[in-house]
Amino acid sequence: MQGLFDFLDKSVSPYHAVREAGKRLEEKGFVRLEESGEWNLSFPGRYYVTRNESSLIAFTTPEGRPRCYHMTASHSDSPAFRIKKNKAEGTYYAKAEVEGYGGMIMSSWFDRPLTFAGRVVVRTPEGVRTRLIAADKNLFVIPNLSIHFNREANKGYTYNPQIDLQPIYGGGAADLQSLIACEAAVERAEDVLDADLLLAVREKAVKAGINDEFYMAPRIDDLACAYTTLEGFLAAEEKSGVADFWCLFDNEEVGSGTRQGALGNFLSEVLARLEEACQMSAEESARVRSRSLLISADNAHAIHPNLASKSDPEFPVVLNKGIVIKYNASQKYTTTGMTAAVFAELCQREEILVQRFANRADAPGGSTLGNLLSHQVSLPMLDIGLPQLAMHSAVETAGCEDVQYMKQAIKAFYESDICQERDGIWRV
Repeated sequence: MQGLFDFLDKSVSPYHAVREAGKRLEEKGFVRLEESGEWNLSFPGRYYVTRNESSLIAFTTPEGRPRCYHMTASHSDSPAFRIKKNKAEGTYYAKAEVEGYGGMIMSSWFDRPLTFAGRVVVRTPEGVRTRLIAADKNLFVIPNLSIHFNREANKGYTYNPQIDLQPIYGGGAADLQSLIACEAAVERAEDVLDADLLLAVREKAVKAGINDEFYMAPRIDDLACAYTTLEGFLAAEEKSGVADFWCLFDNEEVGSGTRQGALGNFLSEVLARLEEACQMSAEESARVRSRSLLISADNAHAIHPNLASKSDPEFPVVLNKGIVIKYNASQKYTTTGMTAAVFAELCQREEILVQRFANRADAPGGSTLGNLLSHQVSLPMLDIGLPQLAMHSAVETAGCEDVQYMKQAIKAFYESDICQERDGIWRV
């Protein structure tokens, strides 16, 4: 759990999550590639490449041409507030102007110590460069309106983010730009040319429950899946004839429709460059991809202790009861009976608990990486996740035992012989 906590605490933005993942990959011998550079791949070999500093794909190459791919995909972003302007007009306090990113629970952001985190673009003698910053300081607060001024607050309230959710960071004369420049290690504030900054919750990951069976942290969705799939990927012994991929995409919370999102061509271009290095024909590529399996790992809703009626009573997902396989009749999740059976069979052999999730028939579900990624790369897929409560809250809750289940299952997946031999016939 401490490894997960360290990852959650350090990954205060998608850029920081990618940097932390890159460090772990390099410790295990993975070589960084650049999209803009020439790729001279070795067989076997270990590599990773980033895009926009907020998405990352790591992969291994076997000796010779791969017969199939084993892949997992998760996402680096979480709902938050993006800083549009460092100082907005304010009479009494220094305020930043922010805009919501993703479908957050707005009320959970009130009255918490917040800071800024992300990427700044700076002018240097060598040209324009980016630097990651995350101020280790309680800087911002979004104050609630007193109950005395809103007697109906506990009966429900519709928030206007332009009015109700703008943060303050000091008295009227406070200067945030100078602090940003200091964090970016530039001497002059005017050398900060632009920035991709968001508000970050300052709470650290902690255990909870009478037996420490739960944990609470910001950004559990989806960094818990990112971390556990990465751990399984790094711990697995590489299989002969299989190329393994670990993918971390940005912008899932806003639809993935960016160059660095799952709807972009990041994975398809990495695959194309690998296949070209293997001197693989288009016909061989189609065969290899049809034999492969991609696991989209994004968290799932556990049944709520006070509002169990929101869940389908036939699919009661519970914390610490195992990995969740996710189904949706409208194909918002990519799981099919076949891909679910293959994964469940693998977990049964490893004695790993599995649960199944489906929305109530009268409640539409959200989508995730898998069905969007399939627009770019056509592979057999399924959607899984770790069960959690309070998804998209500023601080979420999940189960400690499920973390180990996921790491074990992903390690077993990468070490397995899973392969589609013919349409509808799989080797597990």
